[in-house]
Amino acid sequence: MPQATVIDGTGKNTSTKDLPENLFGGDINEAVMHQVVVAQLAAARSGTASTKTRSEVRGGGAKPWRQKGTGRARHGSSRSPIWVGGGTVFGPKPRDYSMRVNKKMRKAALRSALADKANNAKIFVLDGFSETKTKAAAKCLAAAGLEGRVLLVLDPDDEGSTVVDRAFRNLGGAAFSLYGALGTYDVLVADAIVFTTSAFECFTNVQNREVSA
Repeated sequence: MPQATVIDGTGKNTSTKDLPENLFGGDINEAVMHQVVVAQLAAARSGTASTKTRSEVRGGGAKPWRQKGTGRARHGSSRSPIWVGGGTVFGPKPRDYSMRVNKKMRKAALRSALADKANNAKIFVLDGFSETKTKAAAKCLAAAGLEGRVLLVLDPDDEGSTVVDRAFRNLGGAAFSLYGALGTYDVLVADAIVFTTSAFECFTNVQNREVSA
């Protein structure tokens, strides 16, 4: 059974916690993770890029010169795509980049991502952190040996999570997620996942409830 390392407010390892096999174990499905991550990144695109066609560019109503007799090529508008200042051919227009991914795939991808972190001992549970100073947060991570991008999973209804947020928010490598919004991409790009005690309990309870429903 996979296990998480429990650390206290100073970053010291105090114990281990068993991780539910159905949420943090099993085979890692890379194909599903890839598809869900691609969909998640696509949905984050604004899709607001826009160019003007020749009919949308202002001006160009008059014929630049007469059809015949000038020795030059015939043209009907100075807003033709081959002219400087003309319209754009096949340029981008506002669009929706989102991709449809069903709930079963999202859950499978998240489980695979968490299983990958659990297999590499990168799942931690932070218990008893009460300082609101960034200095204390930095010392906690250093003592626990956590470097790089650390994803802290919080419970919005827990006062302890509010303290953790205040202490860690100014650290360059810290990222945050609520337990109900934890996504595959966030887990994969993180070097370590740190749950607060309340967030861990809520996350496992909610996920197990949805599985049994």
